[in-house]
Amino acid sequence: VSVSSGDESLDEQECPVTEEWLTAVLSSHLETQVQVDRFIVRPGCDQGESVLSDILAVNVDYTDTVASHSLSLIVKLLPQDPFSRYFVTEAQFDLREIKFYTKVAPDLLRIQKDLLADGCEEIELPIPKCLYARYNADNDSVAQSVLVLENLKVQGYSSCEFSQGLTLKQAQSALEAIARLHALSLVLKVKQNLALDEKYPFLFQTARASDSYQQLVERGLPQLAHFLQRRPGLESVLQCLSALTPNTKDIIAALLAPEEPLCLITHTDFWCNNLLFREDGQCAVLDWQMVTYSRPTNDVALLLVSSLSTELRRTHTETLLDAYWAALNSYSSRLQLNITAELGYDRQNLSKDFRRSLLLALLLCIG
Repeated sequence: VSVSSGDESLDEQECPVTEEWLTAVLSSHLETQVQVDRFIVRPGCDQGESVLSDILAVNVDYTDTVASHSLSLIVKLLPQDPFSRYFVTEAQFDLREIKFYTKVAPDLLRIQKDLLADGCEEIELPIPKCLYARYNADNDSVAQSVLVLENLKVQGYSSCEFSQGLTLKQAQSALEAIARLHALSLVLKVKQNLALDEKYPFLFQTARASDSYQQLVERGLPQLAHFLQRRPGLESVLQCLSALTPNTKDIIAALLAPEEPLCLITHTDFWCNNLLFREDGQCAVLDWQMVTYSRPTNDVALLLVSSLSTELRRTHTETLLDAYWAALNSYSSRLQLNITAELGYDRQNLSKDFRRSLLLALLLCIG
């Protein structure tokens, strides 16, 4: 057993990943008894990179009844820092992500079996596979919540540099990926006549989400105002922000509130730091702690505002909206849903909703 943290060793007493625990997790997932031969535990991200989870990367060699195998895992735990831990558990970020992987994702796969035509290829979810999830409401539990996912980085996925922003190709790939999840949840709602916010009561509710985002915005606005005051020629921008400040909570609540007919399951934290890309153009979407029932343009607008350069956004916004709309319709039609004919929602409606979502995206970026 090796537990390492670069130059410094992790405290093995504080690390919940043990041979016994890994054996139980793998045996349950693989539905056969396994023997763990060796495993290595390292930090799964740089210090300070993740606020909502403590992340471990685990490489494990094991033997089943047939042969020996190797597996690379990501283990997400509650943060050990007391303030971050309280923030996460109070807002139920950990529970929400666990429920997404164990409740929502299986339903999105299941609905395809009922609606895909014979011979039609299954729509793959652009998320890591979940091997194990556990949630314990007892605050005294050492491991209150645990989520074990496949490590996509060993499959050729990598993150991008936030300071550089996404390329046009990466933005198109990200929008295609989120369009799959949007389409599947929309089809689930329409074809099974479900109220998704009632079926999944753990989704980030508008009131709670508005409170959380408002706290962030209230912290960010004074910093931005101080920055703008030192930049000549931006007085009008500063005046607009000052006018918004007393009403930001109401604005956030109004823009987060679901509005039919195109309400569906949204990521709500859809920016480049929560994305992985592969050279073949595939994109994976991570970190579903803020999954919400809302309008899809909230995801689209946040990505474009937060993760694209100003020049790229101004030049290609319409092209990217066209690409997203085409992907959303393509995946929906494969599952027997014609959005325009059945819901009365068209590309023009998407543009209107996108313009409204831009303000929400701006406020979230300020936060």
